[in-house]
Amino acid sequence: MNHRFARRMNKIPRSFVREILKVTDDEDMISFAGGLPNPQSFPVEAIKDATSRVLTEDGEKVLQYSTTEGYRPLRELIAQRYKKQGLQVEVDDILITNGSQQCLDLVGKVFLDCDDGVVMERPTYLAAIQAFGLYEPQFHSVPLLDDGVDTEALEKILKEEEIKLFYSVTSFQNPTGITYSRDKRREVAEILTKHNTILVEDNPYGEIRFMGEDIPPIKSMIPDSILFGTFSKIVSPGMRMGWIVAPPEVMEKLVTAKQASDLHSNYFTQRVVYQYLQDNNVDNHIQNIRKLYKSQRDQMVQSIREYLPEGVKHTAPEGGMFLWVTLPEGMSSMDLFKLAIKEKVAFVPGETFYTENPETDTMRLNFSNCCEEEIIEGMKRLGTAIQKMEDL
Repeated sequence: MNHRFARRMNKIPRSFVREILKVTDDEDMISFAGGLPNPQSFPVEAIKDATSRVLTEDGEKVLQYSTTEGYRPLRELIAQRYKKQGLQVEVDDILITNGSQQCLDLVGKVFLDCDDGVVMERPTYLAAIQAFGLYEPQFHSVPLLDDGVDTEALEKILKEEEIKLFYSVTSFQNPTGITYSRDKRREVAEILTKHNTILVEDNPYGEIRFMGEDIPPIKSMIPDSILFGTFSKIVSPGMRMGWIVAPPEVMEKLVTAKQASDLHSNYFTQRVVYQYLQDNNVDNHIQNIRKLYKSQRDQMVQSIREYLPEGVKHTAPEGGMFLWVTLPEGMSSMDLFKLAIKEKVAFVPGETFYTENPETDTMRLNFSNCCEEEIIEGMKRLGTAIQKMEDL
């Protein structure tokens, strides 16, 4: 049969990271490729207790259909946590989703027509390129500096082009680990309020700060903007539980789009997450994650300096799960990847994180899913692969 697929499917590549995960299934492989939280941080026993309690106390209800917006007490708890951070978020501003990946898809459905302008960071989260790409927008990119997006470049694009959305990961950005400074957030807010462009602020890593001071999301300065959150990094990614914060007129459209997609997110899991949060001090749990990730981050930074050759540059994130490496000039990370796999170490070549004109000498490293001994050994292997490439 000749399957007549939608034309847009020819424009969307499969996720390079997902394909790499197949390659790294080898038990001898040390992988810095996946964006995986450390399983040591998963509260297995507490989740088991929460699950048992939910089923015992309210089993018939939690196995039933529920509302599209999500379990109201869970949304109230999320709103309360935002208010502690200085954000005025009400319960009706929150929609529970299947991870923050569904947030991207719903925003694309609600806002993007073919050829609409979307500004992305350079480099940007590759799954956002995939999610928005299905709706066939015109992508524009603005460079990232050490303290956030290049605001001069952002303002220039907004003046010259009709831009509907600006997508940004403002804290511990994926893939670079860069965080917008307080001043840079203020600049972005001032620029966007002068233009009819919606800020879509993705904040999956915001609570995993292990150095420096906490900085509120840009949404604290642009109330009508859109903000994503997730439990994937502070509870468990397998539960696929995230949320969107949006103003009422946007929320109405998001709810309609979600009803057409899946009716509602997993109600049983919502109840388990809520019970876990009620019965445990999640802030103490987050502190433990921060300590673990800081130790792993510090080991990776030290190992890069010790085992990789001069000319290799890297970011030094204050939180999150990633850092960004720039190889010596003229060296292709995609070619290096092929050599690295033979040395039993994996990473994500940087060119997959660009919407246009990719920088081929870059790569993303994840430090959260390897113990310190694996980080040291993995950097030694990567150093060997780089040396072999230099010798070619």
